[in-house]
Parts: sequence; C-alpha cells; structure tokens
Amino acid sequence: MVYACTIHKPAKDQARPMARFNLHLLSDSTGETLEMVAKAALAQFDDTDVVRHLWPMVRSHQHLDRIIKDITANPGLVLFTIVNDETRKQLEEVCANLAIPAIAVLDIVIDALEGQLGQEAKGRPGRQHRLDEEYFARVDAIHYTFAHDDGVSWEDWESADIVLAGVSRTTKTPTSIYLANRGYKVANIPIVVESPPPQALFGLRRPLVVGLITAPSRLIQVRRNRLLSLNQSPDTDYVDAEGVAGEVKFARRMFADNGWPVIDVTRRSIEETAAAVINLYNERKAAGEPEPSGTKPI
Repeated sequence: MVYACTIHKPAKDQARPMARFNLHLLSDSTGETLEMVAKAALAQFDDTDVVRHLWPMVRSHQHLDRIIKDITANPGLVLFTIVNDETRKQLEEVCANLAIPAIAVLDIVIDALEGQLGQEAKGRPGRQHRLDEEYFARVDAIHYTFAHDDGVSWEDWESADIVLAGVSRTTKTPTSIYLANRGYKVANIPIVVESPPPQALFGLRRPLVVGLITAPSRLIQVRRNRLLSLNQSPDTDYVDAEGVAGEVKFARRMFADNGWPVIDVTRRSIEETAAAVINLYNERKAAGEPEPSGTKPI
C-alpha cells in the first residue's frame, strides 16, 4: 500500500527565503539513495543553509521513536525510503500531526514501474543495496585505494587495476577515490624530480599505468591556492614558474619513455578524468593487451 502526503506550496509571491532549515532523511537501508536525491535537488537552489539529519537502517518502531523526538525538536522537511507499511504509516501519522511534510521519494517511480511491469513491488528493506559480490568488490577497492595513496605500499602495486602517476596537485588522489567507488583498485604515485619513483613502477604488468598532466600555469594557480588555504607563504619553489614547467616536462618524458597513456586534466573535472581512465582501462581490457600502450594525451 502506498501512502500519499499532500504538500501545499505557497504561491511564488508569498514564498520567502529561509535562512536555515532541517532536512531529515530516513532510510531502511544505507541512505545513499536519499542523499543523492537530496543533493541533486538542493543544487537547484542558491543561498541555502541546510542542516541534514541522516537516519539509515530504520527498521523498527523503537528506532523510529528515537528519530521522531529529533524531528519534533527540529521540524523541517522529511524525505524517506521506507518500504515497511507499519513503520512508514507511523512516520506519516506523526508528521501529519506535527504539520511536517513527509515525502516517500521512490513511490511515484515504483508506482509507474508496477503499472508497466504488471506486478507489485517486493517491499524488501534495502533491496537496492543487497550485499552481493559487486558490493564487496567495491568495498575491497576502496580499502585498497586508501591504503595505496601517494606512493604508499608500492610493493603491492601489481595487484592494482590502475596506477595513476603525476606531479603534485594533478588530482591523483580524488580521481583515485572516485574510481575506487566505481570498483577499481587504484594506487597513485607523485612524480618528483628530486626523488625518482620506485623501480617497481616501471615493471608493472597487470595494472594500467596512466600519467596525469596539466598546464604549468594552471598547476601554479592550484598550488598557490593550496598554500594559501594552509596559511603558508606562496613564495616558494613549489610555485616557481620555471621549476613547475620543469616538473611537467620531466613527467611527460617519463610517461613517453614508458609508453604510458596520458590524460591532460587541465580543463577536466574529477568525473571527466575518471571517465577517461575507465575508457582506457576498458579499451585495454577489450584488446587483451598485456601492457598499456600509446602516449598521446586525450
């Protein structure tokens, strides 16, 4: 059974900007789906100050009772993905009594699918996040990636899927983490002129080694902003124009000498860089190449 909650919107000329509001996210699973929905929706609004209250694994009346106390003390919008009829009915009744809007964010989609598929939804809590092999592989990839960041544990690089190499501040770590969340085991290594990487990097057979480069001018800007954020002086060799250009040249030469594919991240977001890496990985896998090949930046 699907419970509907009608929300009366104020007319546009009556709507007033709210400086801060509470957003309660209740899920009978991890809450990941709700967080993504909330993030996507909030991105459509400017100057919002949202206090998020995430309540995952809500599967009992006792748990819900504790949450209701917080909702009562901090009223605001309630979004939920709870499939158990009794639990969600309790939540909706409480919210109705408190005049707090409560929205089951998946109901409209599930209703449409039921109509198209000609069958009722199973209504199993957390069904979309079942602990299958893919889930465990992703967890394993995340653990591996965090343990092999910034050149750490290079002795175990052969078990990686991907190794990212690049000078400092070429988005190696955030790209690695993004790829790990997609299920890839990723290690990354900074390329430093004064400190060559371990020889193990040049003998890798299984992992795809990808070089990340960026324009020296952009690199200087990123590094300078990083120093300022740490309250450090920007007048160092770290942002010296000649030195930075030399670093990038050194890295380019290393990538070319070893036949590693190169991605220019100057105008790419983390997601775009990761997508380019995945394309290289899939192309190599489809071709059955024992080693990565090609050096032209993409």
